[in-house]
Amino acid sequence: MNFDLDNLVRPNIQALEPYSCARDEFKGMEAHVFLDANENPYNDPVNRYPDPLQEKLKARLAPIKQVRPSQIFLGNGSDEAIDLVYRIFCRPGQDNVVAIAPTYGMYRVCADINDVEYRSVPLSEDWMFDPKALLAATDANTKVIWICSPNNPTGNDFPREAIHEVLTSFCGIVVIDEAYSDFSTNQPFRTLLDSYPNLIVLNTFSKAWASAAIRLGMAFASEDIIALFNKVKYPYNVNLLTQEKALALLEDSVTVEGWLAQIRRERSHMLPALSELPIVEKVFPTDANFVLVRVSDANRIYRYLIEQGIVVRNRHRVQLCDNCLRITVGTRQENNELLGALRFFKTNS
Repeated sequence: MNFDLDNLVRPNIQALEPYSCARDEFKGMEAHVFLDANENPYNDPVNRYPDPLQEKLKARLAPIKQVRPSQIFLGNGSDEAIDLVYRIFCRPGQDNVVAIAPTYGMYRVCADINDVEYRSVPLSEDWMFDPKALLAATDANTKVIWICSPNNPTGNDFPREAIHEVLTSFCGIVVIDEAYSDFSTNQPFRTLLDSYPNLIVLNTFSKAWASAAIRLGMAFASEDIIALFNKVKYPYNVNLLTQEKALALLEDSVTVEGWLAQIRRERSHMLPALSELPIVEKVFPTDANFVLVRVSDANRIYRYLIEQGIVVRNRHRVQLCDNCLRITVGTRQENNELLGALRFFKTNS
């Protein structure tokens, strides 16, 4: 593989002069009077603009994620990082990306927003992808390949050998979305950044860290790629309250590990219980905090559960997911309520 990052970046991004934040201009020096950013002097600390590069948070996060602080981008949810990939590498109306199908819907939405052709390659019946088929879908204008592992909505991890083949054979950017990797036993690819200069790994505080409301996404990549993210992002993209909440969470990793262990236990309880239901045709293996289930009539069962006050995700309209419901693993009480409702549906259908 002949990887050349400069040739992948859009020319206008290469030439971009990024906005200079007020707080960037005195970096490395001590200051106690701030009259540079037209801030209101009252209501400390939220009257001040936050650290635009979240350096304290990255320093704390780096050893936990086994990367260097300079290999971390933090954004307003993972969706910001997804959008930045398009804005940095894909010329509107000219370039294209390749992805597996089915997978996380925002890859396509961001492609459409950025006027970038989106090419999908269907998974097999057992939800695996053929690396040669992915690579065959690329051409000279393919800038990015998207792989979500564990995949959403199928829940499964992909074999490392298949991902390795894509990484070593494709001259463009490979994005591996590891939003659900903390629920899996497989080694995350973010620990291998130095081996793959074309790799971007996504992660989030929304899943394992139980903090979807603070909207904090992570991207891990080489220092050169992260520098491009920081060049293009909006100046103060992660607010102070989010940074402070994330720092507090990182100091309580024992609690987070407890949550993960409990979710894994509940997942082990849920899979066989769902398999026993007559309305369930197949429970797919999962490495995530959710399970994809093929049922007898997804639309009808989904509406019935809504009537019971239980919300799951109806994936019936998603490619290859006919009559499938995606069910998040909840608390023992929530899971039992779901199972009870589904058992009752069986006797009244």
